[in-house]
Amino acid sequence: MTAPTPLMSLVWTDHVTGRRGFLVVDRLVRGVASGGLRMRPGCTLEEVAGLARGMTVKEALHYDPEARYVPLGGAKGGVDCDPRDPEAYGLLVRYLRAMRPYVENLWTTGEDLGLTQDLVDRAAAEAGLVSSVQAVYPLLDDEATARERLADAFAVVVDGIGLDELAGGCGVAESVLTALDRAAVPYAGTRVAVQGLGTMGGATARFLARAGLTVVAIADVKGTIANPAGLDVETLLAARDAYGTVDRRVLRPGDRELPGDAWLSADAEVLVPAAVSYAIGTGDQERIRARWIAEAANMPVVPEAERLLAARGVTVLPDVVVNSATNAWWWWTLFGDIGADADEAFAHIRRSLRTLVGLVLDRADADGTTPRAAAHALAADRLPVIADRFGWYR
Repeated sequence: MTAPTPLMSLVWTDHVTGRRGFLVVDRLVRGVASGGLRMRPGCTLEEVAGLARGMTVKEALHYDPEARYVPLGGAKGGVDCDPRDPEAYGLLVRYLRAMRPYVENLWTTGEDLGLTQDLVDRAAAEAGLVSSVQAVYPLLDDEATARERLADAFAVVVDGIGLDELAGGCGVAESVLTALDRAAVPYAGTRVAVQGLGTMGGATARFLARAGLTVVAIADVKGTIANPAGLDVETLLAARDAYGTVDRRVLRPGDRELPGDAWLSADAEVLVPAAVSYAIGTGDQERIRARWIAEAANMPVVPEAERLLAARGVTVLPDVVVNSATNAWWWWTLFGDIGADADEAFAHIRRSLRTLVGLVLDRADADGTTPRAAAHALAADRLPVIADRFGWYR
């Protein structure tokens, strides 16, 4: 099936470095679209367009006519640069200056692969922006109160990690737990391998470990850390740098260092790709022994690999559902569906993701399709309702 043509695609070339950046607005609701900004070497317009379309689906899937949060349209930004490059920050500021009219008026953005929210906020301020989400402010009933509530939520820290970093991983973990519950698989004894220990991967590992699952492998840019008896997740989280790289000096005697792609073939029931897009290709899928793959990253499983995995009985829990809690948490908080409280946020995320995953898996069973196809079908049902109620531009 051919993907719908996005509303707007923009390619920007930096006059200093010659590097390129991209913005794709897939859809507007009430004149506003939501989607993060990523920075990675090799980022392309096609990649950003796919991510923007995914944001449209995520927003639609969280539509609740009774909620204060009204889903926005989908958008995404991307910059082709290694975030560790010394020129990266200056490039980010220039990109945001170039995109300033869009951020001010129609594109709400935030952290994504390669960028933290603190860095985005600092660069946005230097670029002359009030906020990276200021385009949504006209839609709020009480802007000052809403902004204060979101700021308070970002200040909440739970066992050393900010609530903003934990929200997405809570959703990923709850998606996994929902799938296990439906299959009557006990948490104890269920093994997990995670690719990436950044914001999403780290939080997911914490929540799954605390639920009683055993995290047996974690991969970062230096390789895979594995222990069939289980890794000490909290120790590894405390020893990671800003990019999710673990200081190997904290490893225990039973922890082994393996090649970077060893997480793929880990003896685990659940795989959580939580780093880059396109991490699992057609050749990679042959190595996978897991029963479930939970897409904490955006677009980590290529379509042909997913078809082959499905034929082998491996269920891919799709990114548009699994990792949608980060975006939804922002809006639930800003619009006032929840307050600046960790327990309230986690309870709302768990309740919402359990409901959504259940709907998707039920639809997949009923239609005889994959969970991804079911999620897109549900979104396709809701998008006309949202458009009819709120319009694209008004």
